[in-house]
Amino acid sequence: MKQVTAIIKPFKLEEVREALGEVGVSGLTVTEVKGFGRQKGHTELYRGAEYVVDFLPKVKVEVVVKDDDVERCIDAIVKAAKTGKIGDGKIFITPVEQVVRIRTGETNDAAI
Repeated sequence: MKQVTAIIKPFKLEEVREALGEVGVSGLTVTEVKGFGRQKGHTELYRGAEYVVDFLPKVKVEVVVKDDDVERCIDAIVKAAKTGKIGDGKIFITPVEQVVRIRTGETNDAAI
């Protein structure tokens, strides 16, 4: 099993959720986060004072899928989240050793 973590622009969340549903992902976790990469921040004016906004609002989407489903998951996220502009985000893939569904005690593939 793998955990697929995508950092995307907030307005792309619904499209990503729908795209993941179409490839069979039944559950996901979403967290509002802030960060920056090459996009850096930008300056804003507030009450006449200029200040730098270093961290930009993003959304982190996390799903755990079977190894066979990882590529379909990545493709769905890329197609749904891509705008072609800087700051579209990143996808990270990490191994998952074990999953346990708390309610039933099911483990691993049966728990996702």
